[in-house]
Amino acid sequence: MNLLEAMRYLVALEQHRHFGRAAQACHITQPALSNALRALEQQYGVTIVRRSRQYEGLTAEGERVVQSARRMLHEHQELAQALRSEQDRPCGTLRLGVVPTAIPVAARFAARLQARYPGVVPVVLSMSSPEMERGLEALTLDLGLGYIERPAPRARSATSTRPAALRVLPQYDEHYFLVRRRRVVEPEAEPLRLGEPLPWAAAATLPLCLLTEDMHNRSIVDAALAAAGAAVRPVIETNSILTLSLSVIAGEVCSVLPGALLGALQTSRQSPLEAQPLVSPEVCTPVGFITAQAERPSLALAVALAMAQEPEWLRHVAAHSGLPAEPVGPSTGSPA
Repeated sequence: MNLLEAMRYLVALEQHRHFGRAAQACHITQPALSNALRALEQQYGVTIVRRSRQYEGLTAEGERVVQSARRMLHEHQELAQALRSEQDRPCGTLRLGVVPTAIPVAARFAARLQARYPGVVPVVLSMSSPEMERGLEALTLDLGLGYIERPAPRARSATSTRPAALRVLPQYDEHYFLVRRRRVVEPEAEPLRLGEPLPWAAAATLPLCLLTEDMHNRSIVDAALAAAGAAVRPVIETNSILTLSLSVIAGEVCSVLPGALLGALQTSRQSPLEAQPLVSPEVCTPVGFITAQAERPSLALAVALAMAQEPEWLRHVAAHSGLPAEPVGPSTGSPA
């Protein structure tokens, strides 16, 4: 039995919590996955997986094995990268977990990183803040881009593999806008216009499409509306930024969106939008890169962290992610 492969199957099972989905993720049959895990149990002489007709979780011994499996797979990946790389020519995959509202920034970052280092393959994954935290904890993510001020995570067991410390690289401050389709369109109107400030309480009276309650962005919106003395009554909820954006473009609903998404909402002149800064209260949320502290990060992660701190990149991200100083039209809203 290939021990590394069996460990990969075990990690996949713990992640997907279903034999069939884990087998599919590993591109093998379910019987092959089950046989590999039984062989692993025989090798260590312990029961790893609690079974009935379906997956019921891992035993206490299984939790210890899966923690070792994550470390083994992570170290194997780092070793493979190091052997293929040179100091100035890193190679390998960089797995980046991103909260949905920061996807435009992550896309810019990944494109720049890959252009500078062709051997690095960024894998950009949209996920909620808790999913991103779990990925960093389980070493299935190299880097996260999300909210750097969040409530303390849930209590963990003594055997938790959560890193003792996380490294945070602030990137930009998220500002919020009420975005809606303009009913009256002037000739040669810009696709996205910056309108007058709007109180949060006034936004609450409009038909809103918002992210679902499991998304941290939604908790920010809910808190702002509550501070304004307004109730939250969305007419549409979604966990998809694409669905949210297309709902606004369709013209029947409004939404609360951060500045990072304004440039991505450039539409045709036949369906122009208006973005109004939301005030009373003023809400500003810091967003940054997050990674586990490591003595020797992979070369791919090291160059990504270095680029994330470069003044030229920080100027670029500030220009495309913060509060616009003027109407967002074809020139100011498009990527540089």
